[in-house]
Amino acid sequence: MSGNLVINDIFSKFQKSLDEEQGLREVIRNICKEIDAISRESTTVLQVIHYNEAGIAPACLLARQLFEKANAGYAKLRNAVPSSDYYKYQDHWKFMTQRYCFLITLTIWLEKGIMASHDTVAEVLGISAVEEKEGFHLDIEDYLVGLLNLCSELSRLAVNSVTRGEYNRPLQISKFVMELNAGFRLLNLKNDHLRKRFDALKYDMKKIEEVVYDLSIRGLLPKTEAEDKPAQP
Repeated sequence: MSGNLVINDIFSKFQKSLDEEQGLREVIRNICKEIDAISRESTTVLQVIHYNEAGIAPACLLARQLFEKANAGYAKLRNAVPSSDYYKYQDHWKFMTQRYCFLITLTIWLEKGIMASHDTVAEVLGISAVEEKEGFHLDIEDYLVGLLNLCSELSRLAVNSVTRGEYNRPLQISKFVMELNAGFRLLNLKNDHLRKRFDALKYDMKKIEEVVYDLSIRGLLPKTEAEDKPAQP
């Protein structure tokens, strides 16, 4: 076989491999578009929390239904991505997954006032919570970005709660975000995007603290049970 034929054969195989990869990327891209559309719908549904207290519970219920659809989408994505190529194609779903981490943690906070764990978020999405070299899983950094986005949304909610007379909500938010901030300070963040996002948390905390302080000086903070009791002689 001549040199030209050998080279042609080699590059023909390269082209076949490139075509197969491009085809797979297109499949992944289409699945991600479907899942991302559900996340945008979920975001719209949960915006009610900023202007209608009575609409929060129904919104959370509807968001849960949308998360079930997203779960089915992630199942399709998990089947499409070769187990050994998670990080090769991760850019297709990374930011979308961060948004879902935010939406799920927000929904659970609204429902129960607690932080949704990494395992819980992974379970809602129907993917593994265990980070492995191979296999589809919920990246811890994506989960942490979701928590930081949650803090930004809660700082906005603190302001909007006051405008509709919900004075207890900012106190609840302040306590929760302060606890999250303390947790993040235990981490040695080496990811540039995650570290910059964490740096922005102090501005979210400042906004919340200003809301609580304003309520305090105006005498609008809800009294604690201890304060309501008459002093003992």
